[in-house]
Amino acid sequence: MSRKSIFFSALAAATVVASSSWAGTLEDVKARGELRCVVSTGLAGFAYTDAAGVYQGFDADYCRATAAAVLGDPNKVKYIPATGKTRFTILNSKEGDVLWRNTTWTFARDVDVKLTFVGVNYYDGQGFMVPTKLGVKSAKELDGATVCIQTGTTTELNLADYFRSNNMKYSPVPIEKNSEARANYLAGRCDVYTTDASGLAATRSTFKNPGDHMLLPEIISKEPLGPAVRHGDDQWGDIIRWVLNATIVAEEKGITMANAGSIGNSTNDPEIKRLLGTEGDLGGQLGLDKAWAQRIIASVGNYGEIFGRHIGKKTDIGLARGLNQLWSKGGLQYAPPFR
Repeated sequence: MSRKSIFFSALAAATVVASSSWAGTLEDVKARGELRCVVSTGLAGFAYTDAAGVYQGFDADYCRATAAAVLGDPNKVKYIPATGKTRFTILNSKEGDVLWRNTTWTFARDVDVKLTFVGVNYYDGQGFMVPTKLGVKSAKELDGATVCIQTGTTTELNLADYFRSNNMKYSPVPIEKNSEARANYLAGRCDVYTTDASGLAATRSTFKNPGDHMLLPEIISKEPLGPAVRHGDDQWGDIIRWVLNATIVAEEKGITMANAGSIGNSTNDPEIKRLLGTEGDLGGQLGLDKAWAQRIIASVGNYGEIFGRHIGKKTDIGLARGLNQLWSKGGLQYAPPFR
């Protein structure tokens, strides 16, 4: 075969590979007309159903943001509740399209479970909640305690490491759903409930007397929570990554639900114009239209609006921004530029 023939054969093969990489989850979602979004089985402030049976929360809004970007309608979402044990199976079996569920990005999950984590939408850490009547002030006073712990989670492993390193013993009370942990804890079947600190605050907010329970000061782990997709679909991973980044940059630039439809035409800021599609065509590079990010922000708001509405200081959960503040204000939320 001549060098020219080899070149064109290689080019044709590369074209096939490139084309096949675009024939993935995006096409499936568009053909179905519905995003299948994997969320928790119920966690106040993050993903839960309200009195009308409608999903609400921080994670639920990112499902809506994805549907707005891809399908043009934030309501075209089928929420798929998953436990710590079932979430990865549901995603990898293609029963779900994306995991927007309080899930920690770890080496094993990224490499061995074959997930692609595309960002961090909440920086967290594992903590402990106890009844104030126990008189416990520190996690190092928990030797011999019974502990409610969700199976199939990093929490389970962190707990074992923490007690072993501090020469303490504990009796686990294994549960699969947050609702089970809540019931067992309130019934006194365990002395302590441990999970991500945000989850503890969310659970405590649902108690009749939240003041009767306290979060201990120790944070014993790093828990970067973020969205995940399956290995092997780079285009879909790019879409989910930039859905998250769009909300972060929107907060940096002062783009809100109220002005998302107008600021792109009135601003002189080139990045705002690129983000909102009034200049260039970044959406086309994702396989989306020019207004994909404008719809996200108009539907659910910027990162600060989403955080404040569902889990911020003015909610019953009352979480401070902390590490989840923008980088320009001392936090870790930092998105690459839209250019």
